[in-house]
Amino acid sequence: MNGKIYALIALLLCCAMLCGCQEKPKAEEPNLVLGFSQLGSESSFRIGNTKDIEDKAKEYGVSLMMDNANQKQENQINAIRRFIAYRVDVIAFSPIVEEGWDNVLTEAKQAGIPVILVDRTIKTEDESLYVSQIGADFYREGVMAAEYLMKKADEMGRDHLRIVEITGTENSTPMKQRHDGFWDTVAGDERMELLESVNGDFLRSRGAECMRYLLEKYGEKIDVIFSHNDEMTMGALPQIEQEGFAPGKDMLLISIDGGQEAIDVLKAGKINCIVECTPMLGSLLMETAQAVKEGQRVDRVIHPVERAFCDADDLSALPPRGY
Repeated sequence: MNGKIYALIALLLCCAMLCGCQEKPKAEEPNLVLGFSQLGSESSFRIGNTKDIEDKAKEYGVSLMMDNANQKQENQINAIRRFIAYRVDVIAFSPIVEEGWDNVLTEAKQAGIPVILVDRTIKTEDESLYVSQIGADFYREGVMAAEYLMKKADEMGRDHLRIVEITGTENSTPMKQRHDGFWDTVAGDERMELLESVNGDFLRSRGAECMRYLLEKYGEKIDVIFSHNDEMTMGALPQIEQEGFAPGKDMLLISIDGGQEAIDVLKAGKINCIVECTPMLGSLLMETAQAVKEGQRVDRVIHPVERAFCDADDLSALPPRGY
């Protein structure tokens, strides 16, 4: 009897040891680790873009390392180096300016980590430093703004329009391309005269400062204000009204982005045209990053579909913008 008991105890001990040696089930790993450096949070566009990327990362099961550079290129470069050290699968970022990226992106390339540009692009002689750029066609946005103005001039029977331009961050992709698209389009139209272009840095506060300066210098000579984003437009509006002018009537306002606040002002008749620049790029980014990780070929440039909203449109059924 004692022998049987000893044998049973030995058998139980062996089973316990075997069970203890079995590996514990591993937690499910994300199918993609994505490092993303956002350039800042200077506008409703940027805030909406960040939120959309965060939401879509959760939806697609992507582990997202998000960094906010607070409008400083050196912060973005440092963030990219942290992503490289962490060995993320893919790096994506919205470059604050076009130049100065070759060194850090060469480091990413040497580490075998593909890079995707979001919203903006860069200038480099080595096109292999990034695999794709996802974002708006900024040049086309400038073209659409100019096309609206020429059509509006026809409707109003105007033979001369004096224009001031509040541009975005100097040397940024949207600033350059929106400016070029607009002025290339009106170049052959003798009715259009540029009074001055000033740098508003895509900020509401700077939009207000720029508008005060332009009103002091040109006053009632201003017929058209072409602003490179809604934030600067919203900063300019109170300055125009304080000087006794009716925005949208005494001065035509053309803006770019299409956030809810600006759309509401368009509906109220104080802005004449807003060219859409959607921040909702999260799905395109997640799908492109997944494809890149799997070794698939992706388009070099990926543009979302965008439109212009104008004072002649019926916007009553337009759904909430989400940013």
